[in-house]
Amino acid sequence: MKFVRLLYCLMFVGLLAGPAHAQKVLKVGIGLSDDHPQGVSVKKFGEILAQKTGGKLTVKLFASGALGNDVTMISALRGGTQEMVVPDSSTLVNLIKDFGVLNLPLQITSEQEADALLDGPFGQKLLAQLPDKGLVGLGFWENGFRHVTNGRRPINKADDLAGLKIRVIQNPLFIDTFNALGANALPMPFTELYTALEQKTVDGQENPTATILASKFHEVQKHVVLSRHIYSVWVLLMSKRTWDGLSPEEQKAVQEAGREATLFERKTIREFGDKALGDLKKLGMQVTELPPAEQDRLRTKLQPVVTKFSKDFGEATSKEMFAELEKIRAKK
Repeated sequence: MKFVRLLYCLMFVGLLAGPAHAQKVLKVGIGLSDDHPQGVSVKKFGEILAQKTGGKLTVKLFASGALGNDVTMISALRGGTQEMVVPDSSTLVNLIKDFGVLNLPLQITSEQEADALLDGPFGQKLLAQLPDKGLVGLGFWENGFRHVTNGRRPINKADDLAGLKIRVIQNPLFIDTFNALGANALPMPFTELYTALEQKTVDGQENPTATILASKFHEVQKHVVLSRHIYSVWVLLMSKRTWDGLSPEEQKAVQEAGREATLFERKTIREFGDKALGDLKKLGMQVTELPPAEQDRLRTKLQPVVTKFSKDFGEATSKEMFAELEKIRAKK
C-alpha cells in the first residue's frame, strides 16, 4: 500500500509540474522562402524567445506559403488555429482601415522616416487597434521600397508602364495605383506569382529588391526600374488567443524578443537589399532609374490615388501621418 500511495503521489506531482515545463511551439507562417531576410529574422526571433524562456516557448517556421497566403493565415490567427504570421500591412486593411495609409504612394521617402513613424506614437496607435480584431502586433518589419519588374521592356519614363499587365497585392490601393499609371493591375496571391510570370500570364510585378532576388524573379523577368513607388512594411503578428494563453512572464519575453528581432530584421533586410541590386545586375537583369522629372511625373499621376485613399482610409488618420512625417523631416 505504501508503494501504491507513493506512486500516486509521484503521478500527482508530475501532473502539477508537467505544464510548467511544457514546451509551447509557435507556428509562424510566411509567404517568402526560409532564406529570405524575413525567414531568417523569424528564426532569429525564435532563438531569442527560446533563450528568454529557457526553451519553454519555441518557434517553428513554415515558409513559402506552406500554411496559406497572408489573408488566410491572418484568419487562422483570429480563429486560434495558428499562432503567428508576418503579413504585409496592406492585408490588414479589411480589418482596420487605418493601416492603409502606410502604403499611400510616394509619401514615405526614406527608411529613417519609416522607422521614426512606425516606432513612434503613430505606429503604436495602429498596433493598439489589433487586439479588438483577435490579433496582437509585436512590431513593424521592413519589406522595403517597391520597384517594378517586367519581361517586355525597360522602363525609362512614367509613361512606359502603360499597357503592362502587372501583378499586385490583393488590395484596392495597389490596384488603383497601377491602373492610374496606365498599367493593367492584376491582383493575385504571392504564392502564385512565379508561375504566372513564367507562363506570361502577367508581364511583371512590383516588390523590393530583396524579394525580387530571393524569389528568383530574375529567372523569369528581364527589366527592373527603381520606382520606389510605395514603401512596404510587414507586421509581426500573434494570435490574441495564443497571447492570452501565455503567462505574464511569457508575454514579456515575447514582446522583448519581438523588439530585438525587429531591429535585427531591419538591419538584415537593408544589407540584403543593397547587395541584392548588384546581384540582380550580375544575373542579367537590366536596371533603370527614373530621372527626377519622371519621378515627379509619377507623383502627379498618383496624386488622385493619394487623395481618394486618404479619404477611404480615414482623413483624420491620413492627416495625422502626414503631420508626423513633416515633424520627422523637420528634425533632420
